[in-house]
Amino acid sequence: MYDFNPFKKQLAGVEEWTKKELQQIRTGQASPAILDGVKVEIYGAPMGLKEVASIVIEGARTLRIAPWDKSQTKEIEKAITVANLGLSVVVDDQGLRVNFPELTADRRASFAKLAKDKVEEAKKQVRQHRDFIIKDLTAKEKGGGYGKDDIFRLKGDTQKLVDELVRKLDAMYEKKEKEVLGQ
Repeated sequence: MYDFNPFKKQLAGVEEWTKKELQQIRTGQASPAILDGVKVEIYGAPMGLKEVASIVIEGARTLRIAPWDKSQTKEIEKAITVANLGLSVVVDDQGLRVNFPELTADRRASFAKLAKDKVEEAKKQVRQHRDFIIKDLTAKEKGGGYGKDDIFRLKGDTQKLVDELVRKLDAMYEKKEKEVLGQ
């Protein structure tokens, strides 16, 4: 029989990528996940923010960042500012406070559109993976490895896996859209 395991791993990778991308889209609430893509230049090497500081939710719209090395506070502040996430950063004696400003209706709409774009990008990746499997199955049919009935069934199985993931992606988008739009 045909081995769908590599295809399933690719689909799981697309799902995981989408989850991470959607986590980084701002809602009205403070979320440490938005800082996952921020890289800090420490001792000449870029490092993830989680590698150089602890990040905790301090309030509904505030994060507290406590650097492991207090001398890196300015570099962390600079990295968050350069990341252009629309957040304000305040340095105090305990480290940094990141404030999430209230989102306007226009900003909420643009974030919802960004979430939709990320999900569409994921669906495009899924279609590319599916097309590769379909081509492989067609080649195996021509090579005589499988009969027409087997190929028809395997293509159906492939589409079922794709449809299942697309439903998950749509559900993730709907959830994120509700968060962003404050519904």
